[in-house]
Amino acid sequence: MPKPESGKKDKLPGIVEATADFEKWLAKHLPIVKQDLKTKHEQMALAAFPFFRATFYRWLQLWPGLCGDLASAPSVLAVGDLHIENFGTWRDLEGRLIWGVNDLDEAWPAAYTIDLVRLATSVYLAVQEEHLCLRRKHGAEAIEAGYREELACGGAAFVLAEKHQWLRLLALGELRDPVHFWAKMTGLPAYKGEVPGEVKTLFAGALPVSNMEYELKRRVAGLGSLGHPRILALTKSRGSWIAREAKAMRPSAWVWAKGADELEIFGPKLADTAIRVKDPFVSFSNRWLVRRLAPDCSRIELSSLPKSRDEEKLLYTMGREIANMHFGTPRAIESVKKDIAKRKGRWLHKASKEMLAATLKDWKEWRKHAA
Repeated sequence: MPKPESGKKDKLPGIVEATADFEKWLAKHLPIVKQDLKTKHEQMALAAFPFFRATFYRWLQLWPGLCGDLASAPSVLAVGDLHIENFGTWRDLEGRLIWGVNDLDEAWPAAYTIDLVRLATSVYLAVQEEHLCLRRKHGAEAIEAGYREELACGGAAFVLAEKHQWLRLLALGELRDPVHFWAKMTGLPAYKGEVPGEVKTLFAGALPVSNMEYELKRRVAGLGSLGHPRILALTKSRGSWIAREAKAMRPSAWVWAKGADELEIFGPKLADTAIRVKDPFVSFSNRWLVRRLAPDCSRIELSSLPKSRDEEKLLYTMGREIANMHFGTPRAIESVKKDIAKRKGRWLHKASKEMLAATLKDWKEWRKHAA
């Protein structure tokens, strides 16, 4: 299995070989949905932004060689696969709307800088494909400013109640309307496979009544997790639709990239330790994650954001949320503060440009392969 070598970019395999090797590893850890994997490959060829979202495993090969100094920065329990569409909302026990990082599947102990550079690189791709309108360097500056400020003030979860009204309005866009959402859910194809007993038990514990009857649907979602089995339980409660999703989990792609034996899944730990208000409907059991799905309990896509928006303010807030996640490793915070205090100038902009160029090179190679 290929391992990244710092400063030796020419030693890496091409993206096609790397993808085949990663998917071979993936098949050892969960039952792959081959049709979804085919869809993933097609999406990877369409544009650079979906390619970026789908290939975190490749980022892990490129990162040490292109950004060696940053990759050796103080370590925290990092999100890892962070990008501009990995933020969403959920409801807490009080029914309040919470905003924050949505997907922790690739959480792993790593340099704190990886989350900042990966988010900024995703912004650069979004700007290039005209999903965002701001200047690239301003995006990086906003992310870094938010991160530095939240580190300094100690962190605070984003509860969209009496505070953060602008973010609440941004999050509840037209495309997250209940009519659109439930039309999409009810239109999903039936799930025809065998449902593991573990999933049935998780559904029973996650629904309002343990013996509720429900329809099983097959859901295709995400890009990095395309190919992972997803089972949706859809039913009605008091006359309105409710849904719970079970998603198969696996060790982080870091395990593949490092050739590690560590099989611990760090997402649950990060959810417990970071500064955030937990989603009470999320539960983990062995290799499955179950969560509530609803119009206001899901990932926020760029296409759902209102046309009139303050993009720098949004990225600044995302930078703050990264710090909230890193506060989940309290013993590392002083080291992180000292390290980032030494980083002057446009270090984040420079690193993001490097990773952007490498990503675009890989995407062109993949597109040629897929043609």
